[in-house]
Amino acid sequence: MAARKKRRVRGSSSGRPIMALLDLLGRRWTLRIVWELREQPLSSRALRAACDDASPTVLQARLTDLREADLVELVQESGYRLTELGRELFDQFMPLNRFAERWSKRPAN
Repeated sequence: MAARKKRRVRGSSSGRPIMALLDLLGRRWTLRIVWELREQPLSSRALRAACDDASPTVLQARLTDLREADLVELVQESGYRLTELGRELFDQFMPLNRFAERWSKRPAN
């Protein structure tokens, strides 16, 4: 795969890969899209419904971003799905998800 050009990243002049990834993941609906595609491919309509009827314009913009980052692909028969790289990213979320589950059940102060 060809090396990616360094692009200016919001909040960072370095263009470091971690900053670029955090910028991408911090965009509205990006994490939710990755989460919703974790189990199966979804059509645009099904993905929009799963994302609480997110704006079609924003949803398509995020899908474009994720496709350009090789994290999501469009398969004509089944819709959008995580690529191998997208699945690897999702697997990295699971420890954070387990932490969030424990954190949400902590006693109130």
